[in-house]
Amino acid sequence: MTMQTSNADVSGERGAVDPATLAPAAALFHGLSDPARLAILQHLTVGEHRVRDLTEHLGLAQSTVSAHLACLRDCGLVTSRPEGRASIFSLTTAPELLAVLAAAEHLLASTGYAVELCPNYGIGATSTPDAEHLKPHENLESAR
Repeated sequence: MTMQTSNADVSGERGAVDPATLAPAAALFHGLSDPARLAILQHLTVGEHRVRDLTEHLGLAQSTVSAHLACLRDCGLVTSRPEGRASIFSLTTAPELLAVLAAAEHLLASTGYAVELCPNYGIGATSTPDAEHLKPHENLESAR
């Protein structure tokens, strides 16, 4: 999987990318799509944490933190090790994850955080629509 278009990714006509090659990247971004999961990852960038530590720092329920950690573990972004009766969580690939998060911050700043206004995924969107149910974008320039 590569996000950059190369001859290996192009099939058929010039510039046509096989969506199946992008599925792992889409799954990664979906794994990062929840603000609570991003907050957990940000806390883990400074070092290992127990679930209890994360619940105290984030003000989330233990079950919520545990569910998000399970998702992040399934995505291969965090790992855990037992310590007594607790599990200690850490990032599996901190440098790469930090690079992705830094790139996302740079992209947000470059676009003026326009994604906040997106009727499909922006702040206040109540669901994640599938392709057939995407809402049309109004002229977002006038809304800024």
